[in-house]
Amino acid sequence: MSLVVLVTLPPERAHELARTLVSERLAGCVNVIGGVHSIYRWEGDIAEDPETLLLIKTTGERYPELEARIRTMHPYEVPEIIALPFDRALPEFQSWLLGATALRGE
Repeated sequence: MSLVVLVTLPPERAHELARTLVSERLAGCVNVIGGVHSIYRWEGDIAEDPETLLLIKTTGERYPELEARIRTMHPYEVPEIIALPFDRALPEFQSWLLGATALRGE
């Protein structure tokens, strides 16, 4: 199974997290989408913040480690980490994603 994982975080932290996930082979690709303005309820109040959205492509096999790594690097107490499975994609993309996230030596 392949996944697209959505994560929002402060703009100044986005590139570091994206590069780490790809360099550690937890993600094959991360799209960094700036200019997100989030409005949300937190601790009884309505808050607004500029954020960056990461679209992370990974596999179900790598997801537990990916989630753990995001938690260690993410500045929020409760980070938004939403994994959306997909089973339809260009076959060549699926093959590339499997290779890009494979552990070294496999």
